[in-house]
Amino acid sequence: MDQLNFYKPTVLSVSALSNYLRELLETDEVLHDLWVSGEISNFSQPRSGHIYFTLKDKEAQIRAVMWKSAAMRLNFSPRDGQSVEIHGSMSFYAASGQAQLYIDTMQPIGEGKLFQEFLRLKNKLEAEGLFSQAHKRPLPELPRKIGIITSATGAALQDILKTLSRRLPLLQVFIAPSLVQGVDAPTSLLKSLNSLTQIEGLDLIIIARGGGSIEDLWAFNDENLARAIFNSPVPVISGVGHETDFTIADFVADMRAPTPTAAAELATPITINELALSLQANRKLLKDNMQEAIAERSYQLELRHQDLKRLSPIQRVNNAIQTLDNLQMRLERTMRLELQKLSQKNQHLSDRLESLSPLAVLKRGFAIVSDAHSKQLINQTKQSSPNQAVNIRFFDGEIPATLNPNQQEKL
Repeated sequence: MDQLNFYKPTVLSVSALSNYLRELLETDEVLHDLWVSGEISNFSQPRSGHIYFTLKDKEAQIRAVMWKSAAMRLNFSPRDGQSVEIHGSMSFYAASGQAQLYIDTMQPIGEGKLFQEFLRLKNKLEAEGLFSQAHKRPLPELPRKIGIITSATGAALQDILKTLSRRLPLLQVFIAPSLVQGVDAPTSLLKSLNSLTQIEGLDLIIIARGGGSIEDLWAFNDENLARAIFNSPVPVISGVGHETDFTIADFVADMRAPTPTAAAELATPITINELALSLQANRKLLKDNMQEAIAERSYQLELRHQDLKRLSPIQRVNNAIQTLDNLQMRLERTMRLELQKLSQKNQHLSDRLESLSPLAVLKRGFAIVSDAHSKQLINQTKQSSPNQAVNIRFFDGEIPATLNPNQQEKL
């Protein structure tokens, strides 16, 4: 008789199992932050820039991956057979069914302790805000005074000076020689930095040295130096090591340069040639602006001149004179018209007067008789007497006469 199976096991898919393993690995506190030492084997770095290899010892091995972003920060070239210390975390790569170590930091054996100290200080200062972008000061576009802190005998100084002389020979450069390696280097660097910050009008400081191992660059990981750079009254460019070298000074400085030469280039964003071209362009712009301003001022001056002419008392006087001339001509014209009217009226009255004048009657053949002595008109016969002396008025004059008695009787 068959027995009933009351327990049925859970069956997982491969994907589900892979996800479960990945979750276990990624949530384990130890596996999330661990250091591992071993020997590199099967090293490869394709065009993508990512690094793939096997980390092994005499008894075991594990696959390791370092992404390009982390690989670019390496200050050495990994190779097969090299013993290294790596920092990273574990995860599960489902495509190949392998647990893999994902690396963010890798150092050759012997540098691990120094690098751990480097990370400790880095995390401490970062937490205090010394690396914050909010505290980064912009570099001057056209510095006039630059201070340099580096070894007086190193190649870094010559590289910086050559670059500054080529790009901006007008610069005034102040050199503060310093030790850049060894136990006394941090104190020497601090002394040089403090001396430069006392220079009046200093625009920028470059602190630099050539490349080297982590031990060679350790002076630039000094905490006191980092705080002095942070508190510097002028911007600081850190040009320590080569492109893959990073120090605490790089993180706290206002600008990090991959090399000393690059630091000099960053310190002079405008070269002498660019400055000359800029001056030429500005000269042309100034000339054009001046010509435009002169033309505008000339136009405004002409407008004011026209306004002045329009509002000038002379113009008002001229206008008054013209108005007076117009009024005078109108007056003369009016007077002539009035005189013509009066003349016509006088002529009319004269004609009427003439028509009513006795002379007009005389013209028609009549005569006026008046007493020669009393000058009284004789217009009736009873006013006459025989032999009376009279004057007879004709149109064109008078003649004396004596009345004839016989003629008088006839009258």
